[in-house]
Amino acid sequence: MDVIKIPAGDDTPKVILDANEGVFEISGKSFSEDVGGFFEPILNWLDGYARTPNKETVFNLKLVYFNSASSKLLLDILLKLEDIVDDGSKVLIKWYYADDDEDMEEAGEEYEDIVNIPFEHISYEVKLPA
Repeated sequence: MDVIKIPAGDDTPKVILDANEGVFEISGKSFSEDVGGFFEPILNWLDGYARTPNKETVFNLKLVYFNSASSKLLLDILLKLEDIVDDGSKVLIKWYYADDDEDMEEAGEEYEDIVNIPFEHISYEVKLPA
C-alpha cells in the first residue's frame, strides 16, 4: 500500500500514513481554506487501508489547533477507523494535547464519546525556549 507523507504547511498538518511501518499520525495545525481538498487523499487512503488493515492500528493525533471545518473531517477519519474496529481489527487513538490546553483535551473527550474506539489521552508539557 502506498505511503502518504505530507509535510506540515502554514495552515495544514503533517500527515504520515504508513501501514507497512505501522505509523499513522496527523500533527500540527489544521485550518486550511480548502480543508476538504487537503483531507480527501487521506480519507481515500483510509478506505483502501480498511480493506486489509493491520491487526492493530495505533493512530496518533497530535493537533495543536484545528478549525470547525477540520473538526468534521477529523470525525470522518475517526468514523472510518471505527469501521475497521467493527470489522474485527484493533484500533487505538492516541490523542495528544498540551497540558494547559483544555479545549484540545475536551475535543479528544468529545470525539471519544462519539466513536466506539479506545482512546488514550496523553498530555505533554510545552517547553518554551529559554
